[in-house]
Amino acid sequence: MQIPRWPIATEREKELIDEVLASPHWGGFHEIVARFEAQFAAAHGCRFGISAANGTLTLELALLAAGIGPGDEVIVPAISFISTATAVSRVGAIPVFVDIEPYTFNMNPSRVQEAVSAKTRAVMPVHFGGPLVDMDRIADVAARRGLIVIEDAAHAHGSQWQGRPAGSFGLLSSFSFQNGKVMTAGEGGIVLTNDEALAAKMRSIANQGRRPDATHFHHFTLGTNFRITALQAAVLVAQLERLPAQIETRTANACKLLRLLEGVDGIRWQQVHPKINRNSWYLMLGRVEGGAGRDEFCRRLREAGVPCSPYYPHTLYQNPLYRSSPCRVTPCPNAEATIADAFWIPHNVLLGAGGLMEEVAEAVRRAILRG
Repeated sequence: MQIPRWPIATEREKELIDEVLASPHWGGFHEIVARFEAQFAAAHGCRFGISAANGTLTLELALLAAGIGPGDEVIVPAISFISTATAVSRVGAIPVFVDIEPYTFNMNPSRVQEAVSAKTRAVMPVHFGGPLVDMDRIADVAARRGLIVIEDAAHAHGSQWQGRPAGSFGLLSSFSFQNGKVMTAGEGGIVLTNDEALAAKMRSIANQGRRPDATHFHHFTLGTNFRITALQAAVLVAQLERLPAQIETRTANACKLLRLLEGVDGIRWQQVHPKINRNSWYLMLGRVEGGAGRDEFCRRLREAGVPCSPYYPHTLYQNPLYRSSPCRVTPCPNAEATIADAFWIPHNVLLGAGGLMEEVAEAVRRAILRG
């Protein structure tokens, strides 16, 4: 099958990289870094963007800026990449793991409400696979219980909830530009906020405690160096320019593929809330019900040429780390059930042209029906 490769680079990336290479500043002080931060923030309905070397660091930066630390609890979903939880642990706080909804794969707002304690300071919804968590309900719980909302939007570049972009709902939000994401510079991340004071605080933390009104060798807070390079920012400017068109292509192909698979039993695809009017389609998620089982289904798809991965091998709290590190675990039957039967197909499949979706649909049909 002619599955498009990922990452994709064009002459635009080369043009912008050459712009950086021709300058005497390749690091984080090149103006293209500020250009990218402003453009990405504006595209996601926010006033300020503070970039960093990767999305794990931006989660930590957001928590530090929000004043989260020892003695605090942060509610996180039981299903996500490990950084969602370790960022909380690394600032000295306690991750509280809550269950997901069985077919959206997103944090269940009702479980968030039940998990709040006197120590809970924040909730960190993860927009898993691209579709947003039900942010109306999360906002309601947060308002009633006095919680800070920090969005982990690592999967949701360009996604929207009723026309409002991912990343614009929380006090802070974090995006990743790791190699597999729908926008990538190999590595990279950004924190967004509409709070000017928080933005200034994060810039200082990420830039060795400096302030813009002082000289290079004056340091006012205990900071470090989280800075992204100008070469990464150059790539990301080009990636952001192409993002809307790529989302349109992925959306059209995902809808076509789902239409082609109507009536095929044995798979429950990710449920997307009707208020989500734009989806990055970072992952095409599903659960295998009966038949040959998830692992065999994935093996057959890969043999047919369709990249397909089994879901995470365990929940976040089942990692060896959290058998000994401080955490609080609430009942998570849905999260534990998805470990056995969920899978994902990566977003580059949905960038295909011609008759690729027909080929993928036929491969899925054969893989599930052979069971």
